[in-house]
Amino acid sequence: MAKLLIIDDERGIRNTLREILADEGHEVEVAENGKQGLEMAQAKSYDLIFSDIKMPEMDGIELLTALKSGEDPIEAPVVMISGHGDVETAVQALKIGAYDFLLKPLDLNRILITTKNALESKTLKQETKQLRKKISAKGPQMVGESAAIAHVRDIINKVAPTEARVLITGPNGTGKEVVAHLIHENSARANGPMVEVNCAAIPSELIESELFGHMKGSFTGAVKDRAGKFEQADGGTLFLDEIGDMSLAAQTKVLRALQENEITRVGSDKAIKVNVRVLAATNKDLAKEIAEGNFREDLFHRLNVIPIAVPALNDRLEDIPLLVDYFSAQICAEQGIALKAFEPEAIKALQAKEWTGNIRQLRNVVERLIILAGSKITKEDVDLYA
Repeated sequence: MAKLLIIDDERGIRNTLREILADEGHEVEVAENGKQGLEMAQAKSYDLIFSDIKMPEMDGIELLTALKSGEDPIEAPVVMISGHGDVETAVQALKIGAYDFLLKPLDLNRILITTKNALESKTLKQETKQLRKKISAKGPQMVGESAAIAHVRDIINKVAPTEARVLITGPNGTGKEVVAHLIHENSARANGPMVEVNCAAIPSELIESELFGHMKGSFTGAVKDRAGKFEQADGGTLFLDEIGDMSLAAQTKVLRALQENEITRVGSDKAIKVNVRVLAATNKDLAKEIAEGNFREDLFHRLNVIPIAVPALNDRLEDIPLLVDYFSAQICAEQGIALKAFEPEAIKALQAKEWTGNIRQLRNVVERLIILAGSKITKEDVDLYA
């Protein structure tokens, strides 16, 4: 069932359209002018909007411009309706971003076909967006043949097809997010969304709204209803990165969501069911955080069904040659330059270094060497630039 909005100052047109589309099983709301329609479209999420051209206060072209421009444009397709066969207005509307242009008197078959096509178009756009996201996220790979990384790979292969929650631990820069992506991509939820939340990057006062969503007017700046990350991840995977930095108040709500498989938006008392697999990661010692009163022990046990400890690069130095080859090919392709070779002594020099920043630091060093050194990268280059 799709949610539709009809904006027209003629009551007869509004009622006729509402009856036709409601009979098709859609949820239909109406607005009697452009200003009211704009407020409704900004406050709620609709799958399709019909708007008249000629209306008082704000005409259809002004409304369409407001809907499709700005920092947060409305994604829903907008079908314009006009009682005048004005080609110039139709072209203008399509340029601004209208999906289609219908003439009065409205034809029943044309309305139904346009509605079907517009809703399919919206679904296709969402799927394409998700596919692009997956393709771009497919870049990171787990590179290495050391015993430490083979152990991590083995756990991923065993846990990915299940619904078990996973707690990924390890120092910064070791590739915890790569582990999370591999679990999702090899799970039964791979065709669903993978939504990532960096808990450390969101202010504590906004984390609840980010995770659970909010209702319009629930706090200053909440100008429209908004779905949170749990709702966005429905049917897929939610990756809570740096969960050790989450506030205790938010931890309590996350625990409830995991226990009951439902969330409540900020400013609402209505529970929303969600079907989400949660993966979490942290660089902190959660046992120590629990002892100091910074992390809930019951949440820890909910998340720590399958623990995966990602090793530091200093504990898998034998993987450096493979990692250098992988990053070199990636960086040279990105920079549009010929592949550069690392001499054996250069690799040994890299293996002799301390990697406090782990894989992330190694990639930065490889990129620096490729940009600053010659066609072959030597030990002297490593000594100079690394």
